[in-house]
Amino acid sequence: MSDKKNEDYTIRMPDSDSRSVYGGEKDSFIPVRPSRVASHNSHNSVASRLAKIENNPTASILAYCFASISMTVVNKYVVSGSEWNLNFFYLGVQSTVCIATILILKQIGVISNLAPFDPNKGRRWFPISLLLVGMIYTSTKSLQYLSVPVYTIFKNLTIIVIAYGEVLWFGGSVTPLALLSFGLMVLSSVVAAWADTRHAGQTAAAAEALATLNAGYAWMGLNVFCTASYILSMRKVIKTMNFKDWDTMFYNNLLTIPVLIVCSLLAEDWSSANLAKNFPQETRNALFIGMIYSGLGAILISYCSAWCIRVTSSTTYSMVGALNKLPLAVSGLIFFAAPVTVGSVSAILIGFISGIIYTWAKVRQSELAKNTLPTAQPTMSASSQSNRDAANS
Repeated sequence: MSDKKNEDYTIRMPDSDSRSVYGGEKDSFIPVRPSRVASHNSHNSVASRLAKIENNPTASILAYCFASISMTVVNKYVVSGSEWNLNFFYLGVQSTVCIATILILKQIGVISNLAPFDPNKGRRWFPISLLLVGMIYTSTKSLQYLSVPVYTIFKNLTIIVIAYGEVLWFGGSVTPLALLSFGLMVLSSVVAAWADTRHAGQTAAAAEALATLNAGYAWMGLNVFCTASYILSMRKVIKTMNFKDWDTMFYNNLLTIPVLIVCSLLAEDWSSANLAKNFPQETRNALFIGMIYSGLGAILISYCSAWCIRVTSSTTYSMVGALNKLPLAVSGLIFFAAPVTVGSVSAILIGFISGIIYTWAKVRQSELAKNTLPTAQPTMSASSQSNRDAANS
């Protein structure tokens, strides 16, 4: 996973040779079997098509959008049950599936740059993993109580906290264009909250609906703080760890598994009655499939992020991430029947525009930095950006 633009990859096939095991001049008189020729041509055709897809920018963008949207939709589906209360268990399954998949991919040779687990690095990275637990737990709790569009809009507030955290601890700066985008992000959140509470107040069970929303906003506020803490701490520590592309994901998931298991055993109800409520007979199989997919989805997002950066550019990848907010919010309206009101649609559009403006501000800031002598620490690498995207989804 590297930050490269339009790097071409070609698949070299074995050169056709008229020689056979018999050798000598008899080879020219030995007829070639049509079935082998057809098989060889078919193999060439499949390899050529795969190579075209692998270097197709549109395919990489669509794959990234699908991975990001499907991950959020599946998470929302799993935690949206009326009796659901096993979030630590769910996250433990997620991390276990992710680790098992990484080890399988390493075993079959798909992943070649994953170093063996280093206990010293594990001890140094463990506090970051604890922050990750806080981030993903508060994320699932807020998604449990809030609709997907509102969750997506409020997630933008994390950008503001991270930006000012970088100003305080890494000597970053906030441009006027970025300030404009921050103002729009706050406005979109206020409009979304107003539309949500207004709609909830008009329902039959208004008090219960408002209590649910207030719980969601509280969890969302904690999630913004935990996410910013995780990202800023990771940025500070990762430079000293010498992690490769897959190392961050490997250490994060491996170190969070015991924490999530202990938290689940201590804080969650494992009685047969509660398990039956969380996994009702009619949706049990679908829930298990969703939990497994969520673990695979983290790897899929990481791969698609790196793929998108490789065949397009970091700028395009950032813009796609901003544009992806709109279909992500719309997916909540489609799959979960979130209320469609003038306020909710307005909030989605304002949040969408704020994301585009912020991305454009970062692109302009990057271009200006290239034309000046480096006086500050460099920004995160493309692989770190892709890992951060996977964590935030």
